[in-house]
Amino acid sequence: MQVYQMGSIKYYKFSSFNIPGIVHAIFTRHGGASPAPWRSLNFGASVGDDLTRVMLNRNNALGVLKLKPDVVYDVYQVHSTEIVYTDKPLAVGEPHIKADAIITNIPNICLIMRFADCVPILLFDPQNRIIGIAHAGWKGTVNKIAAKTVTKMVQNFGTNPSDVLAAIGPSIGPDHYQVGEDVINKVAISFGNTSEEVLILNNGKSYFDLWKANQIILTEVGVNKIDVAGICTQCNLDDWYSHRGEHEKTGRFGVVLGLC
Repeated sequence: MQVYQMGSIKYYKFSSFNIPGIVHAIFTRHGGASPAPWRSLNFGASVGDDLTRVMLNRNNALGVLKLKPDVVYDVYQVHSTEIVYTDKPLAVGEPHIKADAIITNIPNICLIMRFADCVPILLFDPQNRIIGIAHAGWKGTVNKIAAKTVTKMVQNFGTNPSDVLAAIGPSIGPDHYQVGEDVINKVAISFGNTSEEVLILNNGKSYFDLWKANQIILTEVGVNKIDVAGICTQCNLDDWYSHRGEHEKTGRFGVVLGLC
């Protein structure tokens, strides 16, 4: 990933997505108005921060990309496998749909999702000009929301998975994501013979490699162009929010993806 800064706002872009016709950014926590524990560019409206500050943070971040606030479409993320297609921005006062992936083929709509350890997954079909963004914690990963989002693109628009560009953003890394028996069992069921590739045993403790798991999921559905940030949110608290690393008292960083 390449790092950019405008004023105090710091953000990253994937080189594979830094192409004409796409606008995207993975915003760090720098450059916002929120005090501790949400310091400072918090995009999360459901973590205790003041909504006025959250909207100011979001709008200022969008301004860096020369996007207006009224082009945004976002959802209420609930660790599901629900996928929403949108052909328009979310209207003022319109309720958020509960979902964990969004796709669109309409220019000038800015898809936004929020993260603090879960995996941001960006998707782009350059042939049909379809974009998608997904939110994958352990539940979304074992339920393969990334593959289901690609499948939705195939069903709705005739996407060829081999054309799809995918990017896996900053999230909690395999060195920090310790899991218990419940998750281990679900991973074993979901990944079968490849579960040993994504479950790491270290000093009697099990760790789930979300990066590798989502690479496998995307590869199995036919996506072979996958860019992985490899940045652990818990290892880098100065730049990123970490639900685990900050004992559940933190904000959410924003990921933005749009067609232009």
